[in-house]
Amino acid sequence: MHLIRSVLFAILLAVITVPYALVAMLIFWLPPMTRHRIITSWVPIMMWVIRHVLGIRYRVLGAENIPAGPAVVLSKHQSAWETIALQQIFPPLCYVLKRELLRVPFFGWALAQIPGIAIDRGAGKDALAQVIEQGRARLKEGLWVVVFPEGTRVAPGAMRRYKPGGAFLAKRAGVPVVPVAHNAGEFWRRNAFLKWPGEIVVSIGPLIEVKGVKVEEINTRAEAWIEGEMRRLFPHHYAGQPFGEPVEAEPDAENGDR
Repeated sequence: MHLIRSVLFAILLAVITVPYALVAMLIFWLPPMTRHRIITSWVPIMMWVIRHVLGIRYRVLGAENIPAGPAVVLSKHQSAWETIALQQIFPPLCYVLKRELLRVPFFGWALAQIPGIAIDRGAGKDALAQVIEQGRARLKEGLWVVVFPEGTRVAPGAMRRYKPGGAFLAKRAGVPVVPVAHNAGEFWRRNAFLKWPGEIVVSIGPLIEVKGVKVEEINTRAEAWIEGEMRRLFPHHYAGQPFGEPVEAEPDAENGDR
């Protein structure tokens, strides 16, 4: 049954995404935020498919912590699920992503028409400057910015060093940080064709204000809350693992955070 569900999902993903990509390329002349609204109407459709075909539901804790104005979201990254679902949970947003993704047929072509932050990961320190410059522009436009501070998808129970790019952006833009923990990787694993039904829990933490706080402290607070919440909600993944001890994951091209 899981195989049938996963095959059907893959078919529907292609059937739905390809027309959206074609529409995205045809509306290049529209204002950026108009393109964003049209193209991201793909999200609720796919979330319906994920729920009713794959049997993956989700529950949000801490929704009252979502501020009225733009913010930088620092989120745990375990699967492709959250790249879709966070767009439904939060106000209009964009992601920091690897520039090469924009060349992926159909999906990347549509992605290129949405205001975002596409960076060259090989640019070293210049990549951070790209995140800050483009990120501040997106925030001024009213978009939220999602950064995966670990820089890659990690398996449940694993963690990597939290990179400070998102904290730098929040500090420079003068907007708060919203930390997010979740267990999407339990049901939708990295690069796995098979998906498993169940309920994903998404926990949104208290705002981390940036005024008068150093970048390193912002990043440390976000990491402490996210990793602490992961262990509180999903302790079965962390049995015998000391808090703060990194369990490295393989590099992933999905995210471009520095």
